[in-house]
Amino acid sequence: MTTTATSSVNNKRWLQLLFGIICMCMIANMQYGWTFFVNPIQERHGWDRAAIQVAFSIFIVTETWLVPIEGWFVDKYGPRIVVLFGGVLCGLAWVLNAYATSLATLYVAAALGGIGAGAVYGTCVGNSLKWFPDRRGLAAGLTAAGFGAGSALTVIPIQNMIKNQGYEAAFLYFGIGQGVIITILALFLVAPKKADVAAAVARVAQSARDFSPKEMLTTPLFWVMYLMFVMMAAGGLMATAQLGPIAKDFGIADVPVSLIGITLPALTFAAAIDRVLNGLTRPFFGWVSDHIGRENTMFVAFAIEGVGIYALSVLGHNPVLFVVLTGIVFFAWGEIYSLFPAMCGDAFGSKFATTNAGLLYTAKGTAALIVPFTSILTTMTGSWHAVFVSAAALNIIAAIMAIAVLKPLRRNHAQSAAAAPKLDAVPAK
Repeated sequence: MTTTATSSVNNKRWLQLLFGIICMCMIANMQYGWTFFVNPIQERHGWDRAAIQVAFSIFIVTETWLVPIEGWFVDKYGPRIVVLFGGVLCGLAWVLNAYATSLATLYVAAALGGIGAGAVYGTCVGNSLKWFPDRRGLAAGLTAAGFGAGSALTVIPIQNMIKNQGYEAAFLYFGIGQGVIITILALFLVAPKKADVAAAVARVAQSARDFSPKEMLTTPLFWVMYLMFVMMAAGGLMATAQLGPIAKDFGIADVPVSLIGITLPALTFAAAIDRVLNGLTRPFFGWVSDHIGRENTMFVAFAIEGVGIYALSVLGHNPVLFVVLTGIVFFAWGEIYSLFPAMCGDAFGSKFATTNAGLLYTAKGTAALIVPFTSILTTMTGSWHAVFVSAAALNIIAAIMAIAVLKPLRRNHAQSAAAAPKLDAVPAK
């Protein structure tokens, strides 16, 4: 390939990455903006908080568990049609939320939003893995950063609209705007041709062959990764969904906090910083893992997360420490959405990357089933302490597993893949 052609392909893949990142930004509020709507919905309708949070779990479950099916469509028909479909559903979901007068409607909207967000998320992450086999950690991290930090700029506008016009208006106008942008960008998404990535050379070990989804599901490596993903996702999802209620129960939600020359209410400050750090961590740790290895990076990040969650339970009643510690928690949590997809691509190949990464991503949905029980456990115990201690313990265990279990297992998997003859797999058309 000539220098000009190589430059053209390189520009094309970075442009594809940019389109994916923007699409991810547009679905970010569907998860990370949810916490601002919980209390207003409860005040308006008088529904139980745990019942309202069931909608969040439905969203996460449908966002994650259907990604393998959506990934199959991507691997077969390309990313454009799937993201277009997802954008329409995302917009429709928040419009329904704006008019929901029953929990049933709220749950239906959550399901539609989850399907749409999963179609966008799974497609964009999978496409980045295919376009960047040489920089999977960085590419997956930058793409996931759009989802992690995409809501940072809208934290204050959403809160202001909820306060001044009601939560229904925020659902309606942001839902329509986000959906329209996704559907437009979907028209420009394409998958790479084999020649586009033929010259890419990765710094970390890659699979000697491509594993079909069926083959991947028979490997112990996949299930260890899945278990660790669930363990890590549970604590972060709890913080994401319950940040507003936690701040309210701690009695610090509206207490002014001054940091880095900015003064904001504690909850608003924490939410804004959390979104930024949750976005920055994904490309940062992804880039680090491209150089020092996925498992080593996991050990460091997971350990920080465990310590941060425990410290938040002990010191979080202080408004300043609440802001700082939630920032640390989100910074050490968000990297799972770059490290696990990157490792999945490394271990199981590029050909079925979208479907395979989608199957692994369902671990987030499994973890989401735990979220409603955190409200119940808090009600039973009278505090958030038991929830925080449990989440911290899971993170510390996952950190140890990264070095003691996952690392040798992946090494053995790579050796077996290199030695074994390739099994027949149904090719993607």
